Amino acid sequence: MNDQIPAGDEHGALGDAEYAEFMELAAEEGFDLEEVGGDIAAAGHGPLPVLAVIGRPNVGKSTLVNRIIGRREAVVEDKPGVTRDRVTYEADWNGRRFKVVDTGGWEQDVLGIDASVALQAEFAIEAADAVVFVVDAKVGATDTDEAVVKLLRRAGKPVVLVANKVDGPSGEADAAMLWSLGLGEPHPVSALHGRGTGDMLDAALDALPEAPAQTFGTALGGPRRIALIGRPNVGKSSLLNKVAGEERVVVNEQAGTTRDPVDEMIELGGKTWKFVDTAGIRRRVHLQEGADYYASLRTAAAVEKAEVAVVLIDASESISVQDQRIVTMAVEAGRALVIAYNKWDTLDEERRFYLEREIERDLVQIPWAMRVNVSARTGRHMEKLVPAIETALDGWETRIPTGRLNAFLGEIVASHPHPIRGGKQPRILFGTQAGTKPPRFVLFASGFLEAGYRRFVERRLREEFGFDGTPIHISVRVREKRSKKK
Repeated sequence: MNDQIPAGDEHGALGDAEYAEFMELAAEEGFDLEEVGGDIAAAGHGPLPVLAVIGRPNVGKSTLVNRIIGRREAVVEDKPGVTRDRVTYEADWNGRRFKVVDTGGWEQDVLGIDASVALQAEFAIEAADAVVFVVDAKVGATDTDEAVVKLLRRAGKPVVLVANKVDGPSGEADAAMLWSLGLGEPHPVSALHGRGTGDMLDAALDALPEAPAQTFGTALGGPRRIALIGRPNVGKSSLLNKVAGEERVVVNEQAGTTRDPVDEMIELGGKTWKFVDTAGIRRRVHLQEGADYYASLRTAAAVEKAEVAVVLIDASESISVQDQRIVTMAVEAGRALVIAYNKWDTLDEERRFYLEREIERDLVQIPWAMRVNVSARTGRHMEKLVPAIETALDGWETRIPTGRLNAFLGEIVASHPHPIRGGKQPRILFGTQAGTKPPRFVLFASGFLEAGYRRFVERRLREEFGFDGTPIHISVRVREKRSKKK
């Protein structure tokens, strides 16, 4: 089931013969073949490259992120300690898709400004394939900016230097002063007004690889990568130490220290796995909201580097909003998913009853996720972790041949047609699985398919073909038939 898709293959996961057969089907139905080809290519993409936007407070990072993604989503409130649900966004520029990591979410000077900027930059750089470093051209390079430059040099990632707040020709000279940072040409922009952002994005896309440097399921059979994620103090370090059989992870009490990320190679179930480190976020009372924000940045970094997300949830406590956010982050990133309920050995019958009700209510959107009940402290049920991870990876890499998929879709349309709306009955005409890791389907329909019917199709796909432990992406393309118009 492990389809290796060549980078840049415009047919997605379809081979040449299957693609030709599919396009013949589309032509018979009177679809625009160029658009159909574009739809398959868009849905068949592998993991997207990641661009991180970093810089000190008030230089306009979130304004720039909003400009890049083309909508106002990355809102920075005046209140420090604002915890936002998301730190990564999908973007598109000149037909190329990529992810943006925004670090404009928490800018409080409790740690000392240098330390808080360094923390944000560290986590974002870890996740990124290239970095946009934003400096306020009006203020010029500060000591904090110089500190970030040192971080960037050490990381060795490609950097695009942005001189922001250049609203007109008079600001160009201010931008030119930033050559002194030694990061190459400063790109003068006004994130607020959009001036110069196109040229800056061109430079950023030149710096980004077509696909991420870490290719999934490498031909050399490298160890599979697992992100162990969860809210602070849920037992991630304990679990990692338990599966490693020794004290590998030391949680540093001092906030704001810059660490090199540690990826742990661990023997488990007769195989070597690479556990991407997400431990090391220490929650302090007076830094609580900030620590949560840093935790979400670090989680995003780990998830981007991993193939499987193992979400650790403290079963002795109620499932929290933060637990749900972390699960959503892994699902949106399109990773295989295992939920590990920790401290299972401490639960009495009553708590187990209520936990099941909480799972039904709060994690209703992921009934397909693999589940294990473990104890990081005692090591109980650790042997169940590897089979769950392997099952999730199998689902993540499963591909259904187009012929078999269309036979299945035909059965669905015949036995459970879409409800009639406005005198019309939209139906699925044909479809294909354009990509794996996670499975991505493109369905071509005669009219708009309602969300409830899409969910029904996904549920039937899972019943028929498995897909345990993986999210499924279904996109629907509605096209007017052309050849059959009178």
